[in-house]
Amino acid sequence: MKLRRIPEDFQVTEQTDLRPASGQWALYRLTKKSTGTPEAVSSICRQWGLSRNRISYGGLKDRHAITSQHLSIRNGPPQSLDRDGLQLKYLGQTARPFTSAEIRSNHFIITVRSLSRSQALNADSAARIVQDCGLPNYFDDQRFGSLGFSGEWIAKEWCLKNWERALWLALADAHPDDSGTEKQQKQLLRDHWGNWPECQKQLARSHRRSIVTFLADKVNAGREPDFRGALARLNSDLRGLYLSAWQSALWNRVASGVLAESLPPDSPQTELPLQSGPAVFPLATGPQQPQLQELKIPLPSARIQPPPGLPGRILQQVLDQEQISLRQIRVTYPRDRFFSRSSRALIVCPAELRTTVQSDDLYPEKHLLKLEFQLPRGSYATLLVRRLFAEPV
Repeated sequence: MKLRRIPEDFQVTEQTDLRPASGQWALYRLTKKSTGTPEAVSSICRQWGLSRNRISYGGLKDRHAITSQHLSIRNGPPQSLDRDGLQLKYLGQTARPFTSAEIRSNHFIITVRSLSRSQALNADSAARIVQDCGLPNYFDDQRFGSLGFSGEWIAKEWCLKNWERALWLALADAHPDDSGTEKQQKQLLRDHWGNWPECQKQLARSHRRSIVTFLADKVNAGREPDFRGALARLNSDLRGLYLSAWQSALWNRVASGVLAESLPPDSPQTELPLQSGPAVFPLATGPQQPQLQELKIPLPSARIQPPPGLPGRILQQVLDQEQISLRQIRVTYPRDRFFSRSSRALIVCPAELRTTVQSDDLYPEKHLLKLEFQLPRGSYATLLVRRLFAEPV
């Protein structure tokens, strides 16, 4: 099985009901290929000489794909941009910034390649079951891109005010996607951690080096290194990702625990390994399905009250395992990023799900499965692909 063999194999189009009229926010449609949303936004800022805080968008779209989404710029130029592998089309003015609340759904066209005929047909049959019983609404692994080989969550140490450890995880923890240069720079930090003037001397010019320079300046002035202040100097978008990654991982564990206790022991199910931990997937409908499809579970943070019943009990178990309390899941400094205060449906049902099995034009004697469907904002199409090819346990 091969996913994302070429960018055209994974296409995402953001759907919104927001229509331009008037206001100080210029609204655009951003279409990009093989680049991430933060990188695209940074490119736009460079091209038009904008500060990052003038730009607002609803969510991160996949890097290895062709994607279309909306963004808004406060007092942005009423013009379009076509450069560096991205197209920005000006749509008009709005009275408010574009945020995730404006996203109605996402439309996906996904091609899974290099399948045997039986694999393709079995996945096609599984799609019919998903239409009936839905899909667990887990956050998929792309949500956890900040998690390094240590397996430690930056946001957890941040909340516990372990400033130095949080900074080490953000700057020096090895990651499976690190480039050769990244590996070298992180190794330098690990080798000389604590010797900030030496780190400053050896590191290449980068955002990482500017933070180390902040620490080195403190030491050179005869003061203690300010790890709290250094953490605050990390890119604010990155810090937001750290928070959402850990909060999402906690939610996944609660959701999996709720499903594990709700499904009859003899019901067909499987368990998939997510970076947040093992995740239970039902493989058939059951009498409990209507209740599960109506259940919403809050994202854990100090901003919520523990939910009643089974979700609350499972949440407490997860917190006990993490050795942290709900009231500690909060940001005390810097206060420019916060944990989300919202609830998430336990089960999501793909809309207008259509499947096609045909010969694979890139892999002779193989087949492909083409999927077309819509999901509510915040739900992961890659989980549907995982589910369609999952085996019972």
